Formats: sequence, C-alpha cells, structure tokens
Amino acid sequence: MLSAEELERYARHIVLREVGGPGQAALRKARVLVVGAGGLGAPVLMYLAAAGVGTLDVVDDDVVSLSNLQRQIIHATPDVGARKVDSAAARIAALNPHVKVVPHATRINAANALELIGACDLVLDGSDNFSTRYLVADACFLAKKPLITAALGPFDGSLTTIRAHETNAAGEPNPTYRCLFPEAPPPGTVPACEEAGVMGALAGTLGSMMALEAIREIVGFGEGLVGRLLMIDARAMRFETLRYGRDPGNPLNGDAPTITDLSGQARVG
Repeated sequence: MLSAEELERYARHIVLREVGGPGQAALRKARVLVVGAGGLGAPVLMYLAAAGVGTLDVVDDDVVSLSNLQRQIIHATPDVGARKVDSAAARIAALNPHVKVVPHATRINAANALELIGACDLVLDGSDNFSTRYLVADACFLAKKPLITAALGPFDGSLTTIRAHETNAAGEPNPTYRCLFPEAPPPGTVPACEEAGVMGALAGTLGSMMALEAIREIVGFGEGLVGRLLMIDARAMRFETLRYGRDPGNPLNGDAPTITDLSGQARVG
C-alpha cells in the first residue's frame, strides 16, 4: 500500500482515472533500466523518479563535463568531473527518496547486456551511437524485455517502442529494431553531437516523451508506439508518425533467424 506521504506526493497521478492507486502501485513496483545519463537519459530519469518508479538502474561510464550542462539537466555545475551515475543518483535522491537508484559506471556491452537487462522490467535506450542501439535492441529481444528507444539529431528526433518478443492482436510477431533500421549507416556518415551540435530543449522534449511512454507501458493506458515511429522536426515544430511492420527477413524474429546470442555485436557499428 502507498504511504500517506506517497499518496500526497502522487496525488495528481492518483486522481487520473487511467492511473489511480493501482497504476501508481505498478510504478512503485517497476524496475527500469536507463542506458545513458546524458541528453535523453537526464530528463527520462528526472520524470521517472518524479513519477515514483521504484527502482532505476542507470548505465553510463562517462563523467560530467561543462558542455553537458546545456541539455543534461540532471547534472549541475558542481558535478563537473563527477561520474554521471553518481551525479544522477544524488539528484534523484533529492527529488524523490522513495526511488532506489542502482548505478552502473560502465558501458553496456555484449558481456554484460543480458545480465543488466534481465534484472529489469523495461529498458529505455538514450545512447548516442548505433552500435549500442543495436546491441541493446538485440539483447532486449533475447531477454524478452520491452524497449523504448530514441535518437536525437541537431533539430530532429525519433522515438519508438519495441516488443519484438511478443505478438500483436492478430497473432503475428511484432517488428524488431532491425525491421525499422536493417543496417547502421556507414561509419563517419552521421556526425557526432560535438561536431553537429544539438538543441538542448529538444533533448528535454524527446526525453520527456520517452518517460511518458515508459509510464504508459508500466501503467497500461492508451496506445503505445509498437510498430510506430514518432518523428520530431523542431525547425518546423512538426510531429509525424510512421507505421512499420515486421520484416520476414530480419535476423531476430524473421522466418530464418540468424541472431541467437550477442557474439556478433563487435561487428555492429
């Protein structure tokens, strides 16, 4: 049961018919893995902590730099030089002491991905490189865990939910990340954030939408983004949704699967 303090803290959720006491209890029970405590992970962690998600696992091997603070709102100027997972944990503790933070000051890789992902109910990937996105997506499929994954550009972003280990209402397998993006672009064709730049408020917008989709997934209201890619164009302030389906040739849940473990991930990128 929720304590009196929790009932007051989450009162604006509890009065929502779609959430209520049972939904808030589901949030408290949930354990969510957030990959990256950067531009996307920062608002994700803040809003999931504020919402009362019981346990937040945070994976990031980086330290806070001054250039991060333009968009990574979970960190502050005194945190420069500190490990991001420690800075994030301290901010979450100050925001909501009911939330447990499990910091992992490491990179997610083929050796630890299944263990990290297997311990959680839901995964949110806010990483900034294709090799990690493919690794996390493959590992979520193998571990049978839902994934919310997003990508951020200078003035654009995208967001989708992957439940490729499950079937749709028609009994057909849901699409994988590889159905949407069969191959990563060649190295060097997509400039890194430090080269291309990024609009800080856009990271906040997209990260907040990731958190909203996570809350919806946990509580179970509305229509999710499985099979739908939400795209944001910040220059025109336009939102569009692209529907996509399972590719029978995809190597995960296609007609002839070829990926059964993470041993080939070193070749992805």
